[in-house]
Amino acid sequence: MAELKSWYPEPSESGVVANERLTALTGVLLFVLLALMGVTVLSVRRLLLEHFLVGFLLIPPLALKVASTGYRFVRYYAGDKQYRRAGPPELLMRLLGPIVVISTVAIFATGIELWLFGLRYGSFWVEAHKLSFLIWLPATAVHVLGHADRTARAAAEEVAVPPPATAFSRRSLVVGSLVAGAVLAAASLTYATPFIFFRDG
Repeated sequence: MAELKSWYPEPSESGVVANERLTALTGVLLFVLLALMGVTVLSVRRLLLEHFLVGFLLIPPLALKVASTGYRFVRYYAGDKQYRRAGPPELLMRLLGPIVVISTVAIFATGIELWLFGLRYGSFWVEAHKLSFLIWLPATAVHVLGHADRTARAAAEEVAVPPPATAFSRRSLVVGSLVAGAVLAAASLTYATPFIFFRDG
């Protein structure tokens, strides 16, 4: 019976466990979406439109992931007892965190600039986008591998038992971020980006 206890929600669903499970569910969604993005990267000239669409689809789930991890960060360093007891990530993960966040922001900022303006302001933005990706890829790979077991366990615990009301809220946030991403991607189609010609170059 002791082994089964971890599969049930802690009494404080608004605390550490709830935050971890929200982060895990969002992480699983991002893993799938980033895999789709990887497919477009393999043939980016031919799949440039799809590359942009998946990029827009990713923005709300990424924002949710940053918000959930940022919330834990703030609560931990503000001295919250629950979060202090749970402890921080391993040192390597803490060091990689800022690199992952900054390189992610750089990838999307340069990507959106290219979507809006194409090569109007020169090829610098293409090179900046590529450089951001080259920094992001290994850092994120280590980040994902370092959290894989914990994320898989937390996500499995989330779906293994009948959820309390707060779990519906977490799942609604994750689904809502995906819906928001789909709306954003669809809305992007209404703009005639000058960069799409690049795929035919």
